Amino acid sequence: MIKTIFCFTYAAISMVLLTPIGLITALMGMLGLRTPMDVLIYRIAQGWARLFILFIGCKMTVSGSENIPKKGGVCFASNHCSIADILMLLGYAGRPFGFIAKKELLKIPFLNVWISVLGGLFIDRGNPRSALKTINAGITRIKSGSSMVIFPEGTRSRGKGILPFRPGAFKLATQSQAVIVPIALSGTYDIFEKNYRACAAPVSVTFCKPINAADIPPEDRKQVLADRIYEVIKEALSVNPH
Repeated sequence: MIKTIFCFTYAAISMVLLTPIGLITALMGMLGLRTPMDVLIYRIAQGWARLFILFIGCKMTVSGSENIPKKGGVCFASNHCSIADILMLLGYAGRPFGFIAKKELLKIPFLNVWISVLGGLFIDRGNPRSALKTINAGITRIKSGSSMVIFPEGTRSRGKGILPFRPGAFKLATQSQAVIVPIALSGTYDIFEKNYRACAAPVSVTFCKPINAADIPPEDRKQVLADRIYEVIKEALSVNPH
């Protein structure tokens, strides 16, 4: 319990203290220094995440980092085990990325700021027109050379294994014709949600070989692509089944 209180106190206080820095760098990015500021913001977030992981005491196994393209637009497609998944990706993806978050997170002070500063987009799934605008914004970012993370399951699996993928989740990748890097996350559910305490669980993060959406025939860019990525992640999880 002491570890849990310490970790979440660290998260809350550090987020408050770092927010002014995040806002300043975001403003500088808007003034024409976007690329270096994106990298700086990500490095700050990466350091924050790795320190958090160190405090929890997770036994990390990270593989396949060489599969992450250093430049150009990338769509990371990951299974979604728990709320700790973004923490792991911040710590080990190695390059800035944004992600699509549910609009309810806009109500959480400081967290909402950091999601925006890191390039995240908020989606209102109950409003199709608004949701489409959010998706199009993500597509534009990938086409401009940025990275986005998607969770094709659409919800957290909460220790139930990998859930079926929603083909529509790949619109970001298919419509931007991006390079897709499948990610297999294992063990993140045990970090907190399993017992609602911070636990030093073994965690594996596997970056699988990239798949170029542009190489997939247009008629296969929906279900066939989703099935292919599902199988890649499922196979990687069988190797690291924490």
